[in-house]
Amino acid sequence: MRAEIGPERPMDWEREQWMTMRNCKTILVVVQTLTYGQRFGDILPLFDSDTRLQLFFTVAPHAAFGEGALRFLRRLGAPVIPWEQAVAREFDLALAAGWEHIEQVRAPIVLFSHGAGQIKLQRVWHGRPGQERPPGMLSRDNLTRDGRVVPAAVALAHHGDLATLARNCPEGVPVATVVGDPVYDRLTASVPRRAAYRDALGLRGEQKLVVVSSTWGQGASFTALDELLPRLLGELPRRRYRVAVLSHPNIWAGHGWWQVQAWLAGYRRRGVALVPPEADWRAYLAAADWVLGDHGSLTSYATVTPAPILLARYPHDRVHHASPAAALARLAPALTTARPLEAQLRYAAQEYRREEYEAVASRLTSEPGRFNQRVRALVYGLLGIGCPAYPVPPEPVRSPSPLARWTADARGEAA
Repeated sequence: MRAEIGPERPMDWEREQWMTMRNCKTILVVVQTLTYGQRFGDILPLFDSDTRLQLFFTVAPHAAFGEGALRFLRRLGAPVIPWEQAVAREFDLALAAGWEHIEQVRAPIVLFSHGAGQIKLQRVWHGRPGQERPPGMLSRDNLTRDGRVVPAAVALAHHGDLATLARNCPEGVPVATVVGDPVYDRLTASVPRRAAYRDALGLRGEQKLVVVSSTWGQGASFTALDELLPRLLGELPRRRYRVAVLSHPNIWAGHGWWQVQAWLAGYRRRGVALVPPEADWRAYLAAADWVLGDHGSLTSYATVTPAPILLARYPHDRVHHASPAAALARLAPALTTARPLEAQLRYAAQEYRREEYEAVASRLTSEPGRFNQRVRALVYGLLGIGCPAYPVPPEPVRSPSPLARWTADARGEAA
């Protein structure tokens, strides 16, 4: 049953004397945006069945993309407390996937990455001319306040991130640890279920699935959908091709759920599936025959799957040179308006070399298959208690909803 989506619930801490489970280690999960919350979808199951822990959740302020964060937590059935009350209380540990306002939290903080590697360069930066512009999570501006490193631990996906951190915020290196990437691990576990995902999506016979992935902001492929989607609908026979659009939650949060669906309503009526941000996009990537993307995380994660990738947009000046996205841009063919679209898809399939894309995927994690193990060791170590005596292996993602669910002009479905 879906939890009621309502306001945050004030927590009367004096009621603790009436609680059944007492003397638990308390963990505050800080969620600023839906994107950050979705990263916790892979982390929270690591604490299942542990009655020594009590987790609380709060929505921290975000300047632009806070819409959807509370909705996400309410659907989890999570005990959400107001931000003002959360920062007035001490916790044994806090978890965050974004750095906004975490210096106000009264607990040791574990800061997690929320995407594929460290792709996007920091937008507002106070470095010297000629100095490397760092990715957002690895910058001194975001990791320190008043000369102090805020997180107690920075959980990174790849050893290469440590080198970037050492150049841009060397004082953060002592608290950094490489844990791997949960999306890489779960996609790897999911790819063998490709045929089941395709059946669940409603793909018939030899039908091919073209996934259009988009990050947010300038240079995103979403800004080109009015050019790309008419071509996909006009040049690819419907009986042989289906099209699904996976767009970054920040697009939905920034413009509003209604507006995004309204912009693409005409394409949905013609058969394009607009997958809402609450859906698990990984099943769609695992089922795809091609991915048309940009510099966003979803396109980089597609290198874990057997789908050829074409770039619809790629803003070189916004991407970190050592990121998986930069490596992918040197490999993947770029879409052009000068040639028929179906011929470009065939070209990408003919030129596809699995080992080359696996080399890009290897930049996503230095600890393949070990994220769960390493994060549990990190978190329980900071709490000062032992891990539960059983492993938590990465699991395949659930089967997706049929594409037809997201093609009808029913604007309330994704709200």
